[in-house]
Amino acid sequence: MKKITLVLLAFAMTLGMNLSAQDKYGPNKDECIKYLSYYQEYYKAKNYDDALPNWRTAMKLCPPTASQNMLLNGMTLLGKEINKTKDPAARAALVDSLLMLNDLRAEYYPNYAVAAMNTKGQYMTQFYKDPKALYEGLSKIVAVNQEKTKPSLLLLQLNSAIEMYKDGNLGAEEVINTYQNAIALVGKAEQTEEVSKTKSDIEGLFITSQVASCDNLIALFTPRYEADPDNIELVTNIVKMMGNTEGCQNNDLFLKAVTKMHSNEPSAASAYYLYKLHASKDENDTAVKYLEEALAFPDLDAQAKANYQLELATFCTKNGMNGKAFEAARKAAELDPANQGKAYYLIGTIWGSVRCGGNEVERRANYWVAVDYLQKAKAADESLTADCNKLIGSYSVYYPQKAEAFMYDIVDGQSYTVNCGGMRATTTVRTQK
Repeated sequence: MKKITLVLLAFAMTLGMNLSAQDKYGPNKDECIKYLSYYQEYYKAKNYDDALPNWRTAMKLCPPTASQNMLLNGMTLLGKEINKTKDPAARAALVDSLLMLNDLRAEYYPNYAVAAMNTKGQYMTQFYKDPKALYEGLSKIVAVNQEKTKPSLLLLQLNSAIEMYKDGNLGAEEVINTYQNAIALVGKAEQTEEVSKTKSDIEGLFITSQVASCDNLIALFTPRYEADPDNIELVTNIVKMMGNTEGCQNNDLFLKAVTKMHSNEPSAASAYYLYKLHASKDENDTAVKYLEEALAFPDLDAQAKANYQLELATFCTKNGMNGKAFEAARKAAELDPANQGKAYYLIGTIWGSVRCGGNEVERRANYWVAVDYLQKAKAADESLTADCNKLIGSYSVYYPQKAEAFMYDIVDGQSYTVNCGGMRATTTVRTQK
């Protein structure tokens, strides 16, 4: 019984192998194998003219499963025939056949489907002259291959979209979507030198195309944002697109998007960016609020804090917020010695410009403090010497007369505390001689 079972099993295996061979080569197995052999002999000898008719016969007799090389070799043979053919109709038919070979390879050899589709796309870019046909063809390939799409095809897909846009055959929105999808897919791909270069080329092509004008972006994204303002992916996209478009940051949509991003994932960088945006719109109190918020983040290093404090001091000085300016400049000098020269110079100009009340001495005492800081500024940074000396000369003429000071029991060299404009400093009395 066991022997009979083994015999039956062997018979079944043999039958399966025969059926498999029959399936592979189809019902005309012998003829199929014969013509496969014929064309391959010519093909190996690079006799492509004689290989072509035998290959065509093999394609009629054999199913695609007969040989993957039959499909690959056929691409070479048809490619050569296309290059020799002048008749447009015949050439178009050959191109269709060539592309079909890639479809067959993808269908019957799924392990090579990605490569087949990428090769199909390369043939399209080689033989398609119509931007619309190329765009539509490449779009189908990109939809299938996704991040495995050959990077150059993503670049050429975008280029064909831009050509269609310039001809009035494609809207700005679709071109923008094509660009964003290409950048997203390149970002997901394995990062190689080719991928990095292609990403740069895609970005450069899109920027120079001027499809993404600020008006186009506002028209495209405003209704999307209004319909779904909490969509962080959309908000991030708006910020990225508008942030990379020249002159497209001073508008309400961009400001709303950045604010939404900051509220979702607050950081020193996003707070600082909001400071810049509000400052450009002369919304000074809000600008200061965001810059102070940026300074409050614990992960900000000392040098960055010092730079932010100096910027806050400068901004507040320009906008009449002397008390805040003084405190910010003082902190900038404390945090980073490299900033001391600029910080002291700024404090000197703040004290020099403040208007103090009181008697004749009290109204002029601020100039002593101003000169103190200007002296410290040029000591900390020699490059400021000329500017400091110029201001020292200007401020010194406002020192009180010796007789005026004497009337208030104040003499040269005496210590004197100045309270003015929300600031306080101890200085030394100086009078005009």
